[in-house]
Formats: sequence, C-alpha cells, structure tokens
Amino acid sequence: MRTTLTATAAFQALQQHHTENKGRQVRHLFAQDPARFDKLSVEGAGLFLDYSKNIVDDKTMTLLYALARETEVEAQRDAMFAGKEVNRTEHRAVLHTALRKPRNETLLLGQQDIIPEIHEVLDRMAAFSERVRSGTWRGYDDREITDIVNIGIGGSYLGPKMTCQALRSFAHPRLNTHFVSNVDGHDLDALLSRINPATTLFIIASKGFNTAETMMNAQSARAWFLHHATENDLSKHFVAVSTHLDAVQAFGIAPENMFPFWDWVGGRYSVWSAIGLALMLAIGTEGFKEFLAGAHAMDRHFQDTPLEQNLPVILALIGIWNRNFLGSSSISIAPYHQDLRLFPGYLQQLEMESNGKSVQVDGAKTSTTTCPVIWGDVGTNGQHAYFQLLHQGTDIMAVDFIAALKPTHALEQHQVLLLANCFAQSEAFMRGKNAEEVRADMQAQGLPAAEIDKLLPHRIFPGNRPSNTILMDTLNPGALGALIALYEHKVFVQGAIWGINSFDQWGVELGKVLAKNIAAELGDKAKPEQHDSSTNGLIARARAAL
Repeated sequence: MRTTLTATAAFQALQQHHTENKGRQVRHLFAQDPARFDKLSVEGAGLFLDYSKNIVDDKTMTLLYALARETEVEAQRDAMFAGKEVNRTEHRAVLHTALRKPRNETLLLGQQDIIPEIHEVLDRMAAFSERVRSGTWRGYDDREITDIVNIGIGGSYLGPKMTCQALRSFAHPRLNTHFVSNVDGHDLDALLSRINPATTLFIIASKGFNTAETMMNAQSARAWFLHHATENDLSKHFVAVSTHLDAVQAFGIAPENMFPFWDWVGGRYSVWSAIGLALMLAIGTEGFKEFLAGAHAMDRHFQDTPLEQNLPVILALIGIWNRNFLGSSSISIAPYHQDLRLFPGYLQQLEMESNGKSVQVDGAKTSTTTCPVIWGDVGTNGQHAYFQLLHQGTDIMAVDFIAALKPTHALEQHQVLLLANCFAQSEAFMRGKNAEEVRADMQAQGLPAAEIDKLLPHRIFPGNRPSNTILMDTLNPGALGALIALYEHKVFVQGAIWGINSFDQWGVELGKVLAKNIAAELGDKAKPEQHDSSTNGLIARARAAL
C-alpha cells in the first residue's frame, strides 16, 4: 500500500517550512534577491514559465522536488510513456502521448507496435480533409462544403471547439466550424436555422456510437437533413469518429468515412486523435502536424528534462504548494488572448475530471485536498468582472496568466496595451499596495486628511497573491499543442503526488444512470415512487408541463 502523502518525509518537511515562513511577502523576496526572476523562470518546447511571483524560495522548491522524487513521479511518468497499465481501475494504458509521436518511432503495446496504426488513421484523416478543403468532396447538389458541424460531448466537444477557436487565424476561409454538445434542443435548433443542408458536413463523435446526448443530437440532425435530402445522400454529409462500425453503418455513414481511435485514449485527452478531425479540416494537414509536433516537443521536454528545469513538473509542484500548504482552493486561468477564450473551460474538464477525486489508487482516502476549482476568462474582460475578488477578497486564489508576445493581427497598439495589462495585473497581485503607499498617493492628489482616513481601508491591496505567467512567441498550432500538453502533464504529476488515478471518471456515471431512469418516468403515466420527495415533485411538475 502507498505511503500516505502526509506521512512522507518531504511533505512533513514542507509543512515545517511553511510554518516557519508564514507571513512572508513575495515583494520582500524580490527586494532581497535581484536575480529572483532569472532563478525562478524556465523555458522549453517553445514556452516560457515565470513562477517567481509565487510564495516560494529556493528551499521551498528544493523540498517540492524532493516530494516529487519521494512519490516516484519520474517512475510513474516513465510507466505512462511506456504503455504500462497506469489507469488501474479500468485496466488500461494511457497513451495520448503516442498520438503525437513521429512516424519513424516505435511504441509496443503488448507485442504490437501501435505507431503505424496511429499514422494510418492520420493519413486517412488527411486525405479526407484535403478533399473537403480543396472542394473535391461535394454535397448532394454538387456544391462545396461550407460548414462543419461537430456533434459530441465532453472531450469530443471541448477539445475540437477550443482548438478551432484558438487557431481561427489559421482556418480555411470557406469553412465555418460549429459545435453541438448540449442535449438541450435550443443548442441544435439555433444552429440548424443558420446552415444549409446541401453544404454542411456533420461529424458524429462517439466512441461506441451510443452516448445518449450525442446520439440524440445526431438523430435530430439526421432527421433535419432528411427533410431536404434522401438517405442515399447521408454518406456525403455525415462522417463518424467511432469504433462501432455496425452502429455507424446503420446510421447511414459509409465504413470508409469512420475514423477510429482506441481505448487507451481518454476523452479529455483525445483531441490529438480522430476526435481532432474538425481541427484538421479547419487548419489543414500541415497545421495539424505542427499541432502534434508542439505537443510532442513538450512530451520530450517532460520526459528528458531534470525536475528542476521541467515546466510541467514545476507548474504541478507550485500547484501542490498553493493547494496543500497555502490553502488556495481555486485557480483562475487568465489567457490574455481572445482566441484562447475557451481554454479555461477546456482546463476545467482536463483538471477537475482528472484529479477531482478523494480516493487514492489503492482505495484509501486521500490525506490532503486534491484538485482546486478551475475557472476564468480572457483578460482584459476578467479585470472588469472578478479581479476585484482576486485582489481584495477574503480567499487567496492563484492565477495562471497566459499570453502570446506577438499577435496574428496588425493592430499593434492593441497588443501593447494587452501585454501591459497582463504584466501589470501579475505585478499588482504580487505587490499589492500598503497603507503607507495608499496614503502617500492620496496626499499627492491633495485630498483632505479626513477623507484620506475614511478611504484608506478601502484602497489597500494586501498583495501576496500567487501567480504564474506563461508566454509563447505567437499562438500558432505548435504553440497551442505545447500549451495543452504542458497542462496535461501538470495534471499527471499532481495525480501522481496525490496518489490518485487521473484517467478514470466514475463520478460522471451516477448522474447518467439516474437521468436514464428519470427520462423514462417523464414520459410515463405512472407516478414515480422510488425517488425522494423533491425529485418526485420535480418530475410531476415537468410531466404536467410537457
């Protein structure tokens, strides 16, 4: 049985270190060490991480690296990359990293080299995508495809949607991508009124072709399409990302238009697989290859770089420190790039579905808190919404600032002001503003002493709010691939330290089972009895309205 995390020597040393250094201010640490930024920043795979504005010093980091080694992060990492059964509750390997390996590499899963099979699917995706992009794939009335509709849920929705939005500057000018996930009919209805069936291609993304929400949306889209065309036309307008050939064919999709993926690819890690078909259609084969190459570069960095210079490891350890020792219960993701507006939502699934657990791999309860709440929005919007709470609220919350140094537009002054806000906010969170500084400012403004005394408490900023800043040169396919892989590996490291399985999601299942039962009861005349009085009452009111 695994040693309880709180019983490890490194964890106890960190607790002692935290106790001895309570109340220290990061602004003072900067004043004491002019080289702090150089010491506490690192780069790799095209990304730069500044973690110097966290409440850490050299000793903190040394103890955190010791914690990673004592919890065998490196050995667990190597097991994952080697295809060992690291998803123990589902008896599966976890090999999303294999999806971005170059064609000339080898990876044995059992006795089979899986790299050729991966590239066979990528080649089929590429051939299909190029036909659509070039206009040789045409709809039932011989017009070019103009709209791509991805129907999926969870990772089959969040990954493709986020990446297509993030890389919109690189997208084919004729193709518009749309995404439907919610079983709420308002979602699909709003889209169908805006697209033309003759020029629309639907991607149905469901591994077993039986996901309830996805298949309801898919069947409704199919019925809408058949109001305008025939069943013989389905094969020109519907393709599948699935492994269930019989169900795909029964739907009306030709076998050659089914793109498979594998059990060792988890949904929230699947954008690198055929689930990324919408992205390949949008940015093309070469763009998708760059996307995979960026992630592979981060994989190699994670595998080969010592812990002390390893971006995912450092990001994870800073998160462990903030969560388990400083009590930070959430992380606000603040991308200072409009095209990354969906990235916080993507990370919500990646992190909270992976590490939102209180049971270790061995079945024991965790001895510490685990995944914080992930939330956020793009800067500068967040500054005029919730940054007030981050600056002066009662809870201390960490922030990850993300920015590209160069834009993909020509509005130069916009980029200057954007970066100025990003850097200023990270400085303000760290530095704050004490009473003496606030008083001096108001005196310089000529305010009367009585007014200064009245306003003083309201204008103090405590500072000492931890943050990271992640920079890339520009947001392109390679940089986005590296950024996503950075957070994937951060999640893995934290799961390894907490002793939990980051690759199952049993908490998602209970609600699905209950929803299936209630759906049947909502359409039945019989009065439901097996629920609590609240659920029974809600069902009764809904049945009366439907």
